[in-house]
Amino acid sequence: MRIPIKRTVEKVPGGMMIVPMVAASLIVTAYPHAGAFFGSFTNALFTGSIPILAVFYVCMGATINVSSLPRVVQRGGLLMATKIGLGIGVAFLFGHWIGVQPIKTGWFAGLSTLALVAAVNDTNGGLYMALMGKYGTMEEAAAYSMMALESGPFFTMVSLGVTGLSGFPWQTLLGAILPLCVGVILGNLDPEIRELLQGSVPALIPFFAFALGATLDLHRLWQAGLLGVALGVCVTFFSAPALIGMNRLFGGKGTAGVAAASTAGNAAAVPILVAAANHDYFEAAAPATVLVAASVIVTALLAPLLTAWWAYRVEKKNPSPKNRLEQTDSAG
Repeated sequence: MRIPIKRTVEKVPGGMMIVPMVAASLIVTAYPHAGAFFGSFTNALFTGSIPILAVFYVCMGATINVSSLPRVVQRGGLLMATKIGLGIGVAFLFGHWIGVQPIKTGWFAGLSTLALVAAVNDTNGGLYMALMGKYGTMEEAAAYSMMALESGPFFTMVSLGVTGLSGFPWQTLLGAILPLCVGVILGNLDPEIRELLQGSVPALIPFFAFALGATLDLHRLWQAGLLGVALGVCVTFFSAPALIGMNRLFGGKGTAGVAAASTAGNAAAVPILVAAANHDYFEAAAPATVLVAASVIVTALLAPLLTAWWAYRVEKKNPSPKNRLEQTDSAG
């Protein structure tokens, strides 16, 4: 008997991240000590998100081809710099309004500067490349090899640090990006290592997602529902104008900017990694993980719709030579 489990899971936006995370959350909500009861490797899977993520970032780094960076650094680098700049702006604005701790009561209970910065900083790479494959150019699709440097907690720590919220020792900042750098070096020194490691990237996602979900109480997931949806909507509509403007300023049509206005699935792992580096964020980490996960789903739904609309709008205003010819033939 054959059951299309993978295909079914992938029908959910960000499914390979979201479904295992929710499954683990359901288990620990019903049986809080399930991991400890079985112990050994089972308990390690329930509690081992950080080691799995360390391996994930090494494998992710191996996918970045340094030789291709000069050709795509302008487009990808500008989009990445814009996302990081937006993260710093959010950290500065909300950090001095909310502070380090999450909001405790009211409609915005659970919202924190950490959640906002983590949701804004990291682009959904798979979604971006798929959209550029359909509505953009190969150069724009390849730009993600530059934007992949956003992956992980490094730039979130930088955004929080430069605004004076909480300091991170240089060793911690270096440690946050070191696995990615090791992967970049290994993958570029040996193509066979790149081939080996890049195949592991999608396979590791459900495992660290499960371990992340095991830290979440499902009651928090329910409470954060509407707020998470609102966060995802705000991320897309807040970041899209800046990304479109930057993309158009340097020769693009703005389509790549809309496609980049999303939250990466692995961004849900960032709050717990930041909290591990600085315990000031410990209380904010769990609700931030839930909110960022919701933002992943919402932006994965919104970004394709907005990108398709923007591409249609641009094409209607400035038809490509092929479409102009078709229009002329039909008029004749």
